[in-house]
Amino acid sequence: MPSRPVLVVVALAIVYIVWGSTYLGIRIMVEDMPPMIAAGGRFLCAAVILAVILMVRGGLARLALTRAEVWSCALIGLLLPVLGQGLVTIAESGGAPSGLVALLIAAVPLWVLLYRVLAGERPKRTTVAGVLMGFAGLAVLLAANGIGGGFPFWALLLVLFSSASWAFGSWLQPRLRMPKDAFVAAVYEMAIGGALLLVVGLAGGERFAPAEYSLRAWGAWVYLVVFGSVVAFSAYVWLLQAANISLVATYAYVNPLVAVLLGWLVLSEAVTVPIVAGGAIVVAAVVLVVSTERPQRKTSSVKEPDHG
Repeated sequence: MPSRPVLVVVALAIVYIVWGSTYLGIRIMVEDMPPMIAAGGRFLCAAVILAVILMVRGGLARLALTRAEVWSCALIGLLLPVLGQGLVTIAESGGAPSGLVALLIAAVPLWVLLYRVLAGERPKRTTVAGVLMGFAGLAVLLAANGIGGGFPFWALLLVLFSSASWAFGSWLQPRLRMPKDAFVAAVYEMAIGGALLLVVGLAGGERFAPAEYSLRAWGAWVYLVVFGSVVAFSAYVWLLQAANISLVATYAYVNPLVAVLLGWLVLSEAVTVPIVAGGAIVVAAVVLVVSTERPQRKTSSVKEPDHG
């Protein structure tokens, strides 16, 4: 698919808005549903829906992969759906507010930059200052909400690890031998990740009892399947191949604003001074880091990512 500017803008808008709302969806879903089974079922169903759409448009051959591509998709499926989204689902089932979770996840671009530094890149001084400021903001959020916050501190640590895992997967994916079709990659990543989540959930004692879940929880689950996974996750995976990672990372300072607003409006989640202060520091740091990182110019207007 051509990586035209208009498509990049549309995909970014989807990721900006839809993913900001998924934190609320997850919080509502886990009120009744077991987290790992709910998340695993979400990604598996989304993978099936997207696979059917691709087969209708391009035939079964469109889903064919090499062995190396399957292993790459499996690794990204572990890092994004399982450790990224799966751990967020567990954290919110443990009581972590959706808005606070989104603010902690906003550190993804900071983690991405850290991985780039470890890979040998030398960032600008302004970028380094932004990263240090961002992690200081995370420290404020953790310190202010870790003691007497009304929910277990382990939930926040889980979200922090989830953020680091998601960032590593986002940084790593363009460096792997992935399918040329980003939507095919999304199918396999969601299918493998969803299957792993289900296995872990069932092995951990979770049980599937659909009749016991409220319509409200089912509604949130359906929303997450269709919009959070089929639409937004596919858009994100496509962006990782079609746009510079620094541009893609900008979603991280829009999502928290959407999530905090929705959490406050729908679930009456508290928006305290420490949350506002720490969140503002993190978001400002992400803006600074992304704005000071020069996007790499693409040498072609098309199309296919460089897997070399």
